[in-house]
Amino acid sequence: MKPHVLHFLLGAACAGAAPELLDYRPTEKISGVIRSWGNPHMGALMKNWEEGFRQFHPDVYFADNLKSTATGIFGLTEWTADLALMGRQIYTYEFYGVYRRSLLLPVEIAVATGSLDVPGKSFALAVFVHRDNPLGTLTLTQLDGIFGAQRDGGWEGLNWRKESARGPEKNLRTWGQLGLTSAWADQPIHLYGPPGIFPGGQSFFQRRVLGGGDTWAEGLREFEDRKQMMAALSRDPLGIAYTGLCYATPETKALALADHAGAPAVAPTRVTVANRSYPLARTVYIYFAPDTPAGDPANPKTDPKVREFLRYVLSRQGQADVAREGDYLPLSPAIANPQLEKLD
Repeated sequence: MKPHVLHFLLGAACAGAAPELLDYRPTEKISGVIRSWGNPHMGALMKNWEEGFRQFHPDVYFADNLKSTATGIFGLTEWTADLALMGRQIYTYEFYGVYRRSLLLPVEIAVATGSLDVPGKSFALAVFVHRDNPLGTLTLTQLDGIFGAQRDGGWEGLNWRKESARGPEKNLRTWGQLGLTSAWADQPIHLYGPPGIFPGGQSFFQRRVLGGGDTWAEGLREFEDRKQMMAALSRDPLGIAYTGLCYATPETKALALADHAGAPAVAPTRVTVANRSYPLARTVYIYFAPDTPAGDPANPKTDPKVREFLRYVLSRQGQADVAREGDYLPLSPAIANPQLEKLD
């Protein structure tokens, strides 16, 4: 990571301008094993955290079983894991297993920002058009109009939000509707995207752009292979696609994106993803299941080992470990510090 990015993220901004990441200071002595299941791409990150944490708690050891993000919540459900390492937010149906065992929902802790462009490491999503396309920027609302369709609402976790509803009048199906003129004005927009998530799942794009909805524009071409998708876009001046910068080709270009109309359009770079000014930066998470002493869900407790470890992860030292890993990016204090409240 470039020094000025790390300097900003670890709280070395001008005094009083922003909160800083907190130093880790143990609140109690702990020992025993911490078991983790989940995302193998977070393995090096986890090792950094483990090495740093054991400097404070040498009597703790770790048992990591990092096969896939899909197994993470299963480990919590079956009582074989204390932590679920996830490269995405959990799907709606994944809440059920933990809830069934304790009548409590798993707790979500944001632990790092995803990478800029590293395959498998929760890379930021970029929106691509053909290099001959004169379009340079889009808002997320316009992206919804392009890739989405009429809907009655959308899911936010376990909550159905009618505020996400929209009608067909907001569909954008020609390049002229995005402000292009002359020969472009009446040309249709050709859509390319990754395959849809099976029922009960939601992609980051759906959550962030489609308001949690699951209705897509007609004519969307779905590609399991992102390289094939970008090769197709490279041959289609009327196309648009979303995926990682790692799949860019010389015939395509990534657009700058604005969160909403009137907001600045921001290009995806390491700095803009790290500071979250780029709207489609992603997050990686650790989930844990609260304890219920005496079977009382009204008084949940956090396992002291889990609480101390996650306090370390969210500290200045823990986020320096993220920077040392090199692909994932540290959280800003504004994101990291509020996560600590969830541990109590």
